[in-house]
Amino acid sequence: MNRRDLIRASAALGLSTVAGRVWAAPKADARLLVVFLRGAYDAANVVIPTGSDFYYRSRPNLAIPRPDAADPKAALVLDADWSLHPALRETLLPLYAKGQAAFVPFAGTDDLTRSHFETQDTIEMGQTVGAARDYNSGFMARLAAELTRVRPIAFTDQMPLIFRGGETVPNIAINGVGKPGIDDRQARLIAAMYSDTKLAAAVTEGFRVRDAVYQTISDHAGQADRGAVSPKGFELSARRIGRLMRETFNLGFVDVGGWDTHVNQGAGTGYLADRLGELGRGLAGFAEEIGPGWSDTVVVVLSEFGRTFRENGSRGTDHGHGSVYWILGGGVRGGRIAGPQVRADEAHLFQNRDYPVLTDYRGLLGDLFRWLYGLDQASLRRIFPSADPTDLALL
Repeated sequence: MNRRDLIRASAALGLSTVAGRVWAAPKADARLLVVFLRGAYDAANVVIPTGSDFYYRSRPNLAIPRPDAADPKAALVLDADWSLHPALRETLLPLYAKGQAAFVPFAGTDDLTRSHFETQDTIEMGQTVGAARDYNSGFMARLAAELTRVRPIAFTDQMPLIFRGGETVPNIAINGVGKPGIDDRQARLIAAMYSDTKLAAAVTEGFRVRDAVYQTISDHAGQADRGAVSPKGFELSARRIGRLMRETFNLGFVDVGGWDTHVNQGAGTGYLADRLGELGRGLAGFAEEIGPGWSDTVVVVLSEFGRTFRENGSRGTDHGHGSVYWILGGGVRGGRIAGPQVRADEAHLFQNRDYPVLTDYRGLLGDLFRWLYGLDQASLRRIFPSADPTDLALL
């Protein structure tokens, strides 16, 4: 009997009388990790609408090729309409194949500012858009207040807004800058080695372009990241996070930066592909480190908003609206694309530029909390005021 069936059966037997919940005191091995991709990752090039001709017309330089077993840069089939970025072939695709990963397209918030800071705040607070904001009340702090024997932690250098307003939560910095693998001194030595060859100009230009792309993206994304760990830093630290959550903590938050790809984003390879590879390896390492407890662990990967469906003139993408959320875990009803969907075509773009939001993030998270912890409607309303859970049957 799975968790959902157990909760329903318990309710039928009258066992939901303690605050209306069965899992109000979660098992020691029940865990939740929220991974926030700061900077707004380009969801359309990660969970790819390969069934859409409009996608290929909209992205002449950035589109990931349709699935092709002979092409290592081609998209990986998820279902008839959707595919996965090839950088996640060895990490997320196996989880999806085992039914331990689901993707929810057209997810996000009704915040229309397209501002990194405002929308990040909106999501972390989980409060109603347009109402007075309480910056001392984050939704994970409110979730922790509804649980007993909860052991929260933030893997951040400062206490994030998402955990403000409740009991003191420990935080540990895992930040590091994912700089190019070859430093300036090594680059000069390599260039000198080729200085008298036909490859001299190509080597010099290669390093120049690499540095220009890194500097441009780092300068712009540094603000949107708000000090979040780099994807490389997350990859290197994910097993440590897994170990801590396996042995000590059961409610965690980590933010990962580097996703504000206005320029030279790349397609099957390039800047975004490299960041995805690092993120995927980190998530796979986390799952392995949890071990048998993976069956009672849920990982939610989200971002403040998506990016424009059409590529811009700098071979990148700009601030958008709807995104794609990832739900991972040994007990997740995965191997599918979940939630309401529309065709990825021009007629269904929001304001003729972005994915629409069809699944509100509070409804999605509220439903996960309901089945993971057995929370009743009153508890869910204290966590997400004015937002009802959306049953996507993810647990």
